[in-house]
Amino acid sequence: MSDGKLEAVLWDLDGVIADTGDYHYRAWGDIFKEKGATFTREDFMRHFGQRHDTIIRFALGDDIPTDEFEIITKRKQQEYRRLVTDNIKPLPGAIELIKSLNNHRIKTAIASSAPLENIEIIIKGLGIEDCFQAIAWGTEVPEGKPSPQIFLLAAKKLEAKPGNCVVIEDAIAGVAASKQAGMKCVAVTNSHPGASLSKADLIVSTLESVGFGDLDGLFR
Repeated sequence: MSDGKLEAVLWDLDGVIADTGDYHYRAWGDIFKEKGATFTREDFMRHFGQRHDTIIRFALGDDIPTDEFEIITKRKQQEYRRLVTDNIKPLPGAIELIKSLNNHRIKTAIASSAPLENIEIIIKGLGIEDCFQAIAWGTEVPEGKPSPQIFLLAAKKLEAKPGNCVVIEDAIAGVAASKQAGMKCVAVTNSHPGASLSKADLIVSTLESVGFGDLDGLFR
């Protein structure tokens, strides 16, 4: 029995609200191929949801000059945005759940490793930019997921207690980050099998099966 109550829901973006994984993979793959590095879909899925600096260092090593790191990041972002802008697709149940939470006056925030511009492209493209009271993005915190910093920042922006927050994630690192933050977590198996998301409080195959009552019930 928890003493907490549902106060806020913190949303990951890629793989939870929007189906963007393939565009990220294609953009990274093109860039790393030019650099002579192999970046498989398995590599991508293992690092999906993590910050760009983590992914670049995985693929190309730790001794990348700062100026080259910035060039790679900028090029990847440009290619991703080119691919995704006209192809933004919501994942099943996400928008309906976001709007239901709004109707129940539950605070909502985006807490994503993505840059702010990427986040804005997605939520504006889906017509949900007015549904969130806060956005926390990757470079606002020193450490990316599985560090809890991004979720703690989002809770702070919402003026919500971490223990009263539910995180909705699809990535292994994101689930780990939510638990380190002392939050409840719903994991959706859009990107990883349920067995690898076992630390979550609730694991679902689609957000179509999740409603306000399910999230509220995590505290009972």
